[in-house]
Amino acid sequence: MTLLDGKKTSADIKEEIALEVSELKRREQKTPHLAAVIVGNDGASLTYVNAKVKACERVGFESTLIRLPENTSEDDLLNEINILNIDKDIDGFIVQLPLPKHINEQKILMAINPDKDVDGFHPTNVGKMALNLPTFISATPFGILELLDRYNVETSGKSVVVLGRSHIVGSPMSILLSQKRKVGNATVTLCHSRTKDLAEITKTADIIVAALGIPEFLKSDMVKDDVTVIDVGITRVADSNKKSGFRLVGDVDFEGVSKKAAFITPVPGGVGPMTIAMLLKNTLLACSRKF
Repeated sequence: MTLLDGKKTSADIKEEIALEVSELKRREQKTPHLAAVIVGNDGASLTYVNAKVKACERVGFESTLIRLPENTSEDDLLNEINILNIDKDIDGFIVQLPLPKHINEQKILMAINPDKDVDGFHPTNVGKMALNLPTFISATPFGILELLDRYNVETSGKSVVVLGRSHIVGSPMSILLSQKRKVGNATVTLCHSRTKDLAEITKTADIIVAALGIPEFLKSDMVKDDVTVIDVGITRVADSNKKSGFRLVGDVDFEGVSKKAAFITPVPGGVGPMTIAMLLKNTLLACSRKF
């Protein structure tokens, strides 16, 4: 069994990006600039955004953090987005989700210039992704593709089962892995809450992408030997033996499934660390203006 180590892989990617940025600076070309907008004081969001800012510093990017109060109106947020849209120094930016309940998230995401949408959530970029055109691929699916590529996991002609149909992970993964690309050419089955005889389907899979948000859902009796398992889930589960009072678990029963798997991502340390690395990669792409 081989662990698909997202922590190490993301560190490798950041080193590669840092070298590219260093070369850009040596040639006196533009330094990539990523901005992040956060509304309110959600603890998890603040932690995540701060991690993005630190990652920018590590690779040599310029970064801007715009913090707005919880009671910011939708119009005021749209105005901030418009300022970022027309700022030529900003290559890409993100609006950290979730937003306060009085703000329409879809309206906000639609307002972002697709050429600066390094999260890859704008319908223009989702459409280009579906058509296999050059675009921003959202960070989590992009990170999964990169992990499979760097560990030389064969996908061509393989049977893939994706558990979960979210717009952020499940749906795009089902499209990407079926496309004619280096990490693709698979036959994909997309499963969800209405799927019947789920275990019978997962037992046929060469590769399983679990993105349901249900802790330890995928058990060892649901997979075949030598399966590759990508665990996207991360949930806090109470654990009195931990100093924090909880432990982090994925959508996969790691202890059981890892005994049968050829490749598997750990939680934490698998898919999670890849997201920021791929956000940086998208920002570098935006700076290069290749599409």
